[in-house]
Amino acid sequence: MTHAQQSRVFGKRKQEHILILASGDKVRHLTVKPWMAAIAFCFVGVFAIGYLLATSYLVLRDDLIGATMARQARMQHDYEDRIAALRAQVDRVTSRQLLDQQVVEDKVDKLMEQQMALTSRHGKLGSLLDRAESSGLGGSDQPSTQSPVQSYSPDAKDKRASLTGAAAAIEAQLAGATTPAEASPDNSTLAYVPATETVGDRADRVFSKVTLSLKDIEQKQRSRVAQLTSDASETADAISTVLTRFRIAVPAETASRQDDSAVGGPYVEPESDDDFDNSLAQLDGALTRLETVRSTAESLPFQSPGIGKEITSSFGNRRDPFLGRLALHSGIDFRFAPGEKVRPTAPGKVTAAGWAGGYGNMVEIDHGNGIATRYGHMSEVLVKVGDTVDRQDVIGLAGSTGRSTGTHLHYEVRTGGRAVDPIYFMNAGLKLASYMK
Repeated sequence: MTHAQQSRVFGKRKQEHILILASGDKVRHLTVKPWMAAIAFCFVGVFAIGYLLATSYLVLRDDLIGATMARQARMQHDYEDRIAALRAQVDRVTSRQLLDQQVVEDKVDKLMEQQMALTSRHGKLGSLLDRAESSGLGGSDQPSTQSPVQSYSPDAKDKRASLTGAAAAIEAQLAGATTPAEASPDNSTLAYVPATETVGDRADRVFSKVTLSLKDIEQKQRSRVAQLTSDASETADAISTVLTRFRIAVPAETASRQDDSAVGGPYVEPESDDDFDNSLAQLDGALTRLETVRSTAESLPFQSPGIGKEITSSFGNRRDPFLGRLALHSGIDFRFAPGEKVRPTAPGKVTAAGWAGGYGNMVEIDHGNGIATRYGHMSEVLVKVGDTVDRQDVIGLAGSTGRSTGTHLHYEVRTGGRAVDPIYFMNAGLKLASYMK
């Protein structure tokens, strides 16, 4: 049974949709099925939806792009503001560092001035310390002028170079006190990191320590000068007391001063009125006085001409060995071996050398200050008039010439031409031994 027949049998025939396609003489018939209509409808729907979406995108695209660009612009402005703020911070830190550097340089210059002042003082003090050491006052324990920052060589140029290097070292030490900024891990922004200690704080701390050290050195110098002045004055007073006690004239202090009988010139204020310079002047005066009294003591016959020798006859009245009657013995006799060397008890100038009656072969030495010594009964005289002798020089050989009963040395001390007991001078020498260098 055909389809047409089936339609007639079971009911009214359903109309079919036919598409006729004609192209010239050719005619084609296309029957439209329901599924074809469904596919066509779906295609049209999809196309319509796509068209709507595309139209919506084109309509909304400008708004989306504008919003995105506005957001990016805001981000860029925020970033530029942050960069500007960081640059301002960096500029402030740089300015602060420049100011701190200037402060550091000023403080270094001040330290250099203090160090140079200490060095200059040490130069002035050096000669006085040498004099004090030569006078037996322990001048070798002098205070050091070495800077706590840097040690210095004796040369002034090297000292300045070393101090400049020390200043550079201090500045390098202070350089890391402030860290202006550092990058974040992603390198996208800069983060300011404040320093835990500013350059000014560290500079104050470092320079305070150095300044205190320099002041300590200066105080040690002052203390040392004061101590040396006191020691020199005490020693000079002690020597003067001993000389006075034993009736030995002490030279006047004016004798050691410069002669002001032919001096002059306009009055000009002193270069400085520094207490340290005044203390140096006091030390110089004390050392000059000590040197004067000590030189006087060293020039006088305080030693014994026969150290360890037996005294066979002392000074004073005794029975004359030849006449057997009382007579003044004007010296001290020391037992000597024949030909033994005889040395003077103090430096001086030979005023007599040769035969002198009862003295036999005799040498007389002038020691200044009206004091002279005589050495008699020598077997041989080894000096002549006008010779200058010292304590270590040999002036003759012991013997038994003149009024002598045996080999010995007759020793006399005369003040103003009058014989005095040499024991006074020997006792004075024992007292002065601890004060002589």
